[in-house]
Order: sequence, then C-alpha cells, then structure tokens
Amino acid sequence: MWGGRFAAGPDAVMQAINASIDFDQRLWREDLAGSRAHCRMLADQAIISAADRDAILGGLDQIEAELEAGDFTFDPALEDIHMHVEARLREIIGPAAGRLHTARSRNDQVATDFKLWVRNAIDSIDGQLAAFQTALLAQAEAHLETIMPGFTHLQTAQPVTLAHHLMAYWEMARRDRGRFADARARLNECPLGAGALAGTSFAIDRAATAAALDFDKPTDNSLDSVSDRDFALEFLSAASICALHLSRLAEELVIFASQPFGFVTLSDRFSTGSSMMPQKRNPDAAELTRAKVGRILGAFQALSIVMKGLPLTYSKDCQEEKEPVFDATDSLSLAIAAMSGIMEDLKFRPEPLRAHAAAGFSTATDLADWLVQALGLPFRDAHHVTGAIVKLAEDKGCGLEDLSLAEMQSVHSDITQDVFTRLGVDNSVASRTSHGGTSPTNVAAQIKAAKAVMGLE
Repeated sequence: MWGGRFAAGPDAVMQAINASIDFDQRLWREDLAGSRAHCRMLADQAIISAADRDAILGGLDQIEAELEAGDFTFDPALEDIHMHVEARLREIIGPAAGRLHTARSRNDQVATDFKLWVRNAIDSIDGQLAAFQTALLAQAEAHLETIMPGFTHLQTAQPVTLAHHLMAYWEMARRDRGRFADARARLNECPLGAGALAGTSFAIDRAATAAALDFDKPTDNSLDSVSDRDFALEFLSAASICALHLSRLAEELVIFASQPFGFVTLSDRFSTGSSMMPQKRNPDAAELTRAKVGRILGAFQALSIVMKGLPLTYSKDCQEEKEPVFDATDSLSLAIAAMSGIMEDLKFRPEPLRAHAAAGFSTATDLADWLVQALGLPFRDAHHVTGAIVKLAEDKGCGLEDLSLAEMQSVHSDITQDVFTRLGVDNSVASRTSHGGTSPTNVAAQIKAAKAVMGLE
C-alpha cells in the first residue's frame, strides 16, 4: 500500500514487529462502518462518482459477509485490518477500491475505528453493570431485616443490615457507570477527515461523517484528532476503578465463605473442588475476579507509558494501544459476569451473621450516644463511661444488654431503664435513621429509589 517509495520489501523481523492484524482484526466492524460513512460522504460531495460509491459499498458488504462467516483470509504482510479491507476490496471491485482512501489517512481511520470500538465496549459494560446492580438489589430486598457485623479494620464495629452492606456496592456500580458515561460523552467526537495530521484540501463534509457514525460532532483540531488517546486512557481508568470495586466484593466473599466466618455459601456454578480433598468448595470465581484487577490496572499503566513521551502527532507506538484495551475489556467483562452470577446464586446465612454482629460489644457506640442524648454528657465523657461499662461486661463474659441496671449504675448512677431500648443489635440498627444510615426503613427507601433510577418499578 505504501511501496512506491521503497525499492525493497521489509525484513521478516520488521514485518513481524510492524504487523497488528493478529489483534486489530477485532476492529473490522468499526472499520467497515467508518469506510461506508466516508464513501457516502465522498459521493455526496462529488469527490467520487455514484458508480464508484455503489461498487465500493457492494464490495464492503461482501467483505462483511466473509468476515461474519469466517471466510476472510488474513495475511500478516498486510499489517492491519485497514489494509486487509482495502486489499480485499481491490480484489472484488478492481481499481475503484483505491478511491475509498481519498481524503483519508490510516491515522484518522484508526483513531475513528478505535473510538467506535471503545464506545461500543462502554455500552456493553454499562449493560453488564446494570445487570450486576439488579442482582444486588434483589439480594438487598430479600435481606432488609438481616443483621450482620459492620467492620472497620476487619474487626466487628457496629451492627448493620445486610441490605445496607449490599447497597454500598450498588452505589459503587452507580459511580462506575457514571464514569463510563462521562468517558463516552468526551470521546464522542469524530476524527475522520483529519487526514494524516493536517486535514485535507478536498471539500469533505466532516459533520456528515460524524453524524453517520453517531458522533456528536467532528473533532476541532486535526493534530489532536490523530494523536489523542485520552479516550482509551479514560476508559481504562474507569475500568480500573470498576475492577477495584469488584475485587473488594470478591475479597469479602472469599473471607465470608471461609469456615471461620461461614456467612455465605457460593453455588456449585461458581465454585470448584479439590483434586485431593473431596470436602473442599473453593471460591475460585471470586478469587479470579480479585486477580483480574491486576491485568486491568496493568493495561492502564502500559498505555500511559506508551503515550507519555510521544510528540505530536501520530507515532507507530500507538499501535501498542489496542492490546491492553482489548485485554482489559475482556477481563472486566468476564469479572462483571462472574460477580453478577455469584450474586444471583449467593446464599447468605443469617444466624452466623447475626451472632457476629452482636460480638465484640458492637452496640457500645449506641450506649455512648444514649448517655449524650438522655443524660446530656459530653461525648468524650460518655465515651469514657461506656468504656468502663464495656470492661464490666467483658469481665462478666456477657453482652452490654445482659448487664443489670444496677451494674450499669455502679459506673454512672444516672443511667435509667430506658438505656435498654438502645442496646441489642435490633435496637441499634433501627436507631440509625440519619440520611444514608443502616435502619431498615432507610435502606428500603434507598432500594426503592435505586429501582426507580434503573426503571425497575
């Protein structure tokens, strides 16, 4: 395609390092879409004839059918998907194929194809995240009254509802979807028509090709158009944060499924056994989801390093952009699917959840709050009094709610029987009615609002 300037072909090593068809063939749908839009615009602008337009579009239709059927032959000598399409088009329709590349460079072509691919990936991942949120909502609705320990430092801190805990991950997914939506909005400008770097002298209509490809507008600077990969970095950044959230949930499930905790049972569909120990049920899907974040964060790091020193405009370094993005997308998609499936099947065990929620004097803060509200103690004084009462219960080997009023009054004489309305995990959870708090009433309202946002009711 560029041999007129060269007297000899590339060395085998040069051909190997230069070819990207092994991975960028994934762009074929986007490449055909961009070529069709460009072809129609050229004809509308009288840059090519209607006959050439029809021949090109017919040839592209045949190429699409061959690719869909798996009958298309790939040749590393043709470097990339763009040259493969052009070469096959020439075989089908002859010299008219050469007119398709009028007023177009591979630089703006690949930027357009890659933007289209990332945009499609965002739309697919958004749908997966919505399904994940739906699974979380279903479990949350089923466990509005189920009490579990809330942790800090992985130590039992205060009782919360299981629904509240699950809805925390719904919120993370909501923010993830927002980040992907923001990235999609920013990338939705069309580079096609920017040429190699400086635009073109042909009277093209970039607004028409942008509209045909569902972009909001054409890009405004031809230099930036062909060299910008912010959209890929932003996509990988959003993917990395999303993967971190999935990894946190996966980590909790690995811990919660272990025998010392016994909070959950993973289904057979998302567990594996041991080749040696017949009793084992291993949470491998969760563990592998936890591991996928390494590949996705690595992709962001890899592309950042590729881009950090590139001068304007296009450099062949940019060829290395695609593999990390493709791999990260595959990894994230698989991780979301795994966590959605796990969540749909997951069985929670209310008894150990409740028992652990009551352990470690988890309602001590409720006692301190009561001392402030009922007796008017400064919180720091209430904190001290509560600590002394906790020590008393610890020495007796009982819970705070199991102490007698007299025993509490031995620490502070003004304590009344009313204190017991705050102690115990049910009372504690019910009292947390501040906005965003864990009371079942609050969480029910949050679930209702979440379903409304998602159009589920």
